[in-house]
Amino acid sequence: MSIYDIRTMGETIKGNEYVGRGIVIGKTEDGTKAAIAYFIMGRSENSRNRVFKEAENSEVIIFPFDESKVEDPSLIIYSPIKKFGQATIVTNGDQTQTIYEYLYGGKSFEAALETRCFEPDGPNWTPRISGMVAQYNGDFTYKMSILKSGDAEGTVCNRFTFSYAPIAGLGHFLHTYVENGNPIPTFQGEPERVSIPNDIDEFFNDIWENLDEDNKISLYVRYIDLATGEEENRMVNKNQ
Repeated sequence: MSIYDIRTMGETIKGNEYVGRGIVIGKTEDGTKAAIAYFIMGRSENSRNRVFKEAENSEVIIFPFDESKVEDPSLIIYSPIKKFGQATIVTNGDQTQTIYEYLYGGKSFEAALETRCFEPDGPNWTPRISGMVAQYNGDFTYKMSILKSGDAEGTVCNRFTFSYAPIAGLGHFLHTYVENGNPIPTFQGEPERVSIPNDIDEFFNDIWENLDEDNKISLYVRYIDLATGEEENRMVNKNQ
């Protein structure tokens, strides 16, 4: 297997019971659109009690499906997708707002995440994963980040950032966990190389249909036309 091999999202996630939360960013095969996907999974009733909702200014917000069942909202209610100018931020936690505020203050994606750490949910110490698409002159660049514990006790935070020039047909997939477990093993290595088709519905369905049926919760996909800035979105919630 070459380091340049590319698999579909379906091939990458099929049969994996629990990859946690996931971000995909890349460029469509015809080179005309930036693609962003974000999904959440959950094992506990608290985690599964969530839905995505679209808000103003292209923002996506997570809400409880049944407010009476909310146990701890601190790590499950946040905006996974938010725009600042020509930048689109996507994360698995409230660091979305941290990145937004740093960009607003003229600072960088990396500087924002230097102030944050993995989630305080030992013994899993769930990583914070983040991404950002920055559009300019009819094209874009993108970054991805993971903040994770350096040991089993959660005593130190290690921060990794990956910066990409887009390649037509290629995306990168970053997720919180390798697979199910107790504690759940943290994602290792570089974001995985996946294919990005031209058709948003093909991409959307390939992800949703291959996520574990018991543990998948919600999925959001956005394609951004690089020439016009027009956005095309798809969203599904298991809790309807």
